[in-house]
Amino acid sequence: MKIVGLSGSKVGSKTRTAMNYIIERAQETNPEVDVTLIDLADYDIQFSDGRNYLDYTGDTKHVTKTIMEADAIIIGTPIFQASIPGTLKNIFDLLPVSAFEHKVLAMYATAGSEKHYLILEQQLKPILSYMKAQVVPAYAFIEEKDFLKKEIVNDDVFFRLDRLIEDTLLLAKTYQKMLEEKEASYGF
Repeated sequence: MKIVGLSGSKVGSKTRTAMNYIIERAQETNPEVDVTLIDLADYDIQFSDGRNYLDYTGDTKHVTKTIMEADAIIIGTPIFQASIPGTLKNIFDLLPVSAFEHKVLAMYATAGSEKHYLILEQQLKPILSYMKAQVVPAYAFIEEKDFLKKEIVNDDVFFRLDRLIEDTLLLAKTYQKMLEEKEASYGF
């Protein structure tokens, strides 16, 4: 099983800090799973112009191809101006409409205010559903006060991130098994 951790911003450290924890814990608790980190800050991604994702080159092709080959994706995003960053939205624009069909997607957000708690529910979930994802129902929300000197300092955040990893892997394994059973039922 291939899991991609997508850190969805080019700026800031909090989303990446949480993603580093997720990647380490997922590998530690599930060594049989292939876990890959994609931090958009590390790549030079072109703006979407409507081409097929395979027609792009360089970093853009690498990132989109890696996402398309994943069985599950954990998206981490900061909340800027009460919205997801444009860099993350651009990734969705680069992919086909059914890019997340047969994929499990989970998400968490880092934000400066508790007032942005529902951004994932109201903005990101509809995009993921439109793109045919099997969305993990619960997500994690991490506030500014949960960090100190680029470190997570709230034990409850670790609990929520651990639960996000568990839920993602459980749903991904269950969904894969269901797809295999469906495929086997065709008898050819």
